[in-house]
Amino acid sequence: MRKYKAHPWHGIKLGKDSPYVVSSFIEIVPTDTVKYEVDKETGYLTIDRPQKYSNIIPALYGFLPQTYSSKHTAELTNISLNRTDIEGDGDPVDICVLTEKDITHGDIIVRARPIGGFRLLDQNKADDKLIAVLEGDAIYGHYRSIKDVPSMVIDRLKHYFTTYKDLPGDSEPRCILTDVYDAETAYDVIQRSTLDYEETFGDE
Repeated sequence: MRKYKAHPWHGIKLGKDSPYVVSSFIEIVPTDTVKYEVDKETGYLTIDRPQKYSNIIPALYGFLPQTYSSKHTAELTNISLNRTDIEGDGDPVDICVLTEKDITHGDIIVRARPIGGFRLLDQNKADDKLIAVLEGDAIYGHYRSIKDVPSMVIDRLKHYFTTYKDLPGDSEPRCILTDVYDAETAYDVIQRSTLDYEETFGDE
């Protein structure tokens, strides 16, 4: 039995069924009016920033434990865009989890089935957003491909991630969506980011 609470990034495993079903740490939910984020040093949730504008995350949002966006993860973006200069953003890989359940708070672990993702550039750094469904969910649980998701849901997610960091007066968007990919690429992102994590933190 653990004496101390596990760090949500370093102390939780993705699970034996990864990359097909993964343990995901949820930081924020659609009802949150504040963007919470795990403090990398302590593992506790901190207030990243209040949501000053009407951007509401339309899904559970968090990250995959023991993943890291570095050279192997960024390589996929470079290949896709025929570039060589893009680096990973140095964070665990983000994940959105679709569910019909009304989950009222974050700081929880859920089992999620990745079905695709968004290839996003945040100030020219790779910042993939995986799209997943809550395993066993009554509405979304049978989805196996991002193509199964209603287009309106995908459009809401696209709008959120391409605007949630923008401020009035910005001359150009901070986040650029370059591609929408399916489950096989999502699995590749997970495996590459796991390798990035092992190479970065494996000896600690």
